[in-house]
Amino acid sequence: MTAVSGILRGLRAPRRGLYLTCLAFAALTVVVAIAAPLLTPHDPNATDLGAALTGPSPSHPLGADAAGRDTLSRLIASASASLLGPIAVVVFSTVAGVLVGVTAGWLGGWPDTLLSRAAELLLAFPALLVAIMFVALYGTGLAAPVIALSLAYLPYVSRLARNLALSERQRPYLAAYRVQGFSSLTICLRHLIPNIAPVVLAQSSVNFGYALLDLSALSYLGLGVPPLTPTWGSMINDGQSALLQGHPLSAVLPCAAIVLTVVAFNVVAEHWADRVSRRRA
Repeated sequence: MTAVSGILRGLRAPRRGLYLTCLAFAALTVVVAIAAPLLTPHDPNATDLGAALTGPSPSHPLGADAAGRDTLSRLIASASASLLGPIAVVVFSTVAGVLVGVTAGWLGGWPDTLLSRAAELLLAFPALLVAIMFVALYGTGLAAPVIALSLAYLPYVSRLARNLALSERQRPYLAAYRVQGFSSLTICLRHLIPNIAPVVLAQSSVNFGYALLDLSALSYLGLGVPPLTPTWGSMINDGQSALLQGHPLSAVLPCAAIVLTVVAFNVVAEHWADRVSRRRA
């Protein structure tokens, strides 16, 4: 048994190291996004044609893009806009999804059928397609894509919340509250939702990575935030021509930022989900 325990600890050690690394990177990304105005060495939109497509230098540590804008400053400034949208998507989709899912799972019957069919209808449309439709109808900016992606991700949260509510509703402690005369609203808000929250939050953390990818794709297509607001997606678009001319940093760095951020948040979310699953078991 001692040998087996040692082997299991040895297998868990690399996973824990990966989790801690990803957690540190995710925390660092959030801090950089919050403190971006204090960390940028230059104005991210200031152009210097004399420094266009130059490599790393003391004045521009990561070089400059085709318009002479400092790549490091734009990379830091982009973190704020690139993370704000996904956070808003996760918050809206989680709150609405929990309300819809818990209502369907608690009431059952025709409300459950109606809400479940509506969620399945939303699942039939790809999230990015819904976002493009909203941008076409309401114009570019952050509001339209965030609303569209919130609606697109809502069914994933609502279905999870519904299944958890159905399972939790059968537990004796909720029956005891009903016998004591507590209203359904009180039981759901004070007891049911707090008990399913860890699982839902783990799923929402995974949704954050997908929302970041979708919003970056929209920015790359020029359908996201206004052009003067730098984002990682728009930086990739701006850096295409420089990439073809042999100056890859202005395009590769935002790609790396997106990939590493998505991977970091997904690893952290999967770790939390595993811990919650073990505790529930």
